[in-house]
Parts: sequence; structure tokens; C-alpha cells
Amino acid sequence: MYKGKTIVVVIPAHNEETQISRVIETMPNFVDQMIIIDDKSTDKTIKVVKEYQKKNDRIKLFQHETNQGVGGAIATGYKFARDQKYDVAVVMAGDGQMDPQDLTAILDPVVEGRTDYSKGNRLFTGEAYQKIPKVRYFGNAFLSLLTKIASGYWHIADSQSGYTAINLKALQTIDWDKMYQWYGQPNDILVKLNVHNFKVTDIPVEPVYNIGEKSGIKIRKVIFTISWLLIKLFFWRMKEKYIIRDFHPLVFFYTLGGFFYFFMILLFARVFYYWIFHDYIPAINALAAFFSFMSGSLFTLFAMWFDMESNKELK
Repeated sequence: MYKGKTIVVVIPAHNEETQISRVIETMPNFVDQMIIIDDKSTDKTIKVVKEYQKKNDRIKLFQHETNQGVGGAIATGYKFARDQKYDVAVVMAGDGQMDPQDLTAILDPVVEGRTDYSKGNRLFTGEAYQKIPKVRYFGNAFLSLLTKIASGYWHIADSQSGYTAINLKALQTIDWDKMYQWYGQPNDILVKLNVHNFKVTDIPVEPVYNIGEKSGIKIRKVIFTISWLLIKLFFWRMKEKYIIRDFHPLVFFYTLGGFFYFFMILLFARVFYYWIFHDYIPAINALAAFFSFMSGSLFTLFAMWFDMESNKELK
């Protein structure tokens, strides 16, 4: 137990035979149970875990018959934690990239009742740019910006961090069978937490790389996949939170912003058409295009401001 609360650590693992030992051996003693979810590994991950089970009764192993993705593995662990009524469930990857020395900092806000969900933020530290591979660093920064807009948690960053802690109330509220199963899981859960008005806190953690981990993420593919997911989640959150559950006029501002941006694209396309093929620019057309741009920008910025104000208590 930690400060009177029961703690379970959910460890998704896929082909981590060389890394899972590090995670198990460095797990703090106050952790009540480790739930390792083998997501259809093809190496010796299961064999390694079973060897540790013989001498460590805190380890429980789940084996997926099919590969369900990191989100699917986390959902399995979360449902177990919910059903067993653990006070706090932590997620730590099976590749050893989450420093156990940061665990108490991740836990404290949740255990003390100051937040419902805390997550690591590797971008706080000044060393992040040097330690994190550049493509992943800039990809993470881009997705973090989109996640702010989609989720409504404007104060959070490093949206792709999977080092998290969640309380029992949130575990019992979210439908884990509907959680996104692949690398967009951290983004998906933030949107779902926001719809239910749960508090989320960012915790500075040290980025850990080059310890033997093998990333299965293909950055170019994931950027587009998660970006499209975030667009869909944004519209879902607008509907669920600001229309169905409690109406807010910011939906009108976002709608008008989208309306003016749509006409801006059409008007600028016409401007460039006449400029390229007829060597002149229709003055009224150009004026209307710039008016649409300014109107769309103002409506969208006001909508974002209203969203920030609506969610400022969720820090």
C-alpha cells in the first residue's frame, strides 16, 4: 500500500523478453500487485514472466490470444483493477522506459485526492530535446497540440506519455471495452475523461531512452492515424459534452468558424485561379477571402477560449 491506498501496476508487454526483467526487479515494494498483460508475444516474454512468478507472488499474468494493441492490453489491466477495487491503477510499459523513481510523484496527486488522473510529462525537463529522438519529439509536440484541442485539457502536454495513474472512481466510470486499442489510447482516454469532468494533472518525469527498448511505432503512419482519431474525438466531445450533457454556446462559435474557413478555401481557390490563368485578382473576391479568414479565426479562437474557461477547474 501507499499512503493507505492499494496500488496495482498494469504492465502491457509485447515481445519484451529482454526488458520485462528490468521492470519487475525495479518495482517499488509499496506496489500491491503487478498485472502483466502479454499481448500475444512471439518471443520468450511469457516464459520470463512465469519464472519471476515462482518467486514473486505480486505478479499476475494475463495472456491475450490475439494481439489487441497496447490500448487493448491496458484495458484488460484496468478492468481487473476495477473489478478488484484497487484504489489506484498505474500504467508502466513493459520495455522499461518508465523510471520507477518517478512513481511516487505520479501517485501523490491521485492518492491525496487532488486529481483523478495523473500522467507523466517528459517535455517539462530541459533535457527532453537531447534525450528523445528528434522525429518522436516533434511528432509528440504536434500531437500534444491537437490533443489539447480535442480533449479540452489545455494545460497538459506530452499527450503520448503512457506513464499514468488513475483512481477507482474513474476506473468505474469509463467503458474500457470502447477504448481505442492502439497507439492513440492516451489521447482517447483524455477525451473520455474530459466528457466526465475528471481532473487531470501533468507530472514532470525523466525521459528514458536507449536502454535496449525496441519501438514498434512507425512515426509517419502514427501521426496521420492519431491525427484523424483526434479529429473524430473532437467532434464526439463537442456533441457529448456541450450538446447532450450540458449545452454550451461555444459549439456555435466552432460551427461558424468552420463555416467561414470553408468559404475561405473556396474564395482563395478562386483568387489563385484568376491570378494564375488570367493574370489579375478580383478585388471583391480577395476582400471576401480575407474577411472569411479573419472571421473564421476569430470565431475559432473565441471557441477555444470558452473551452479553456469551461475546463479550467479540471486541472
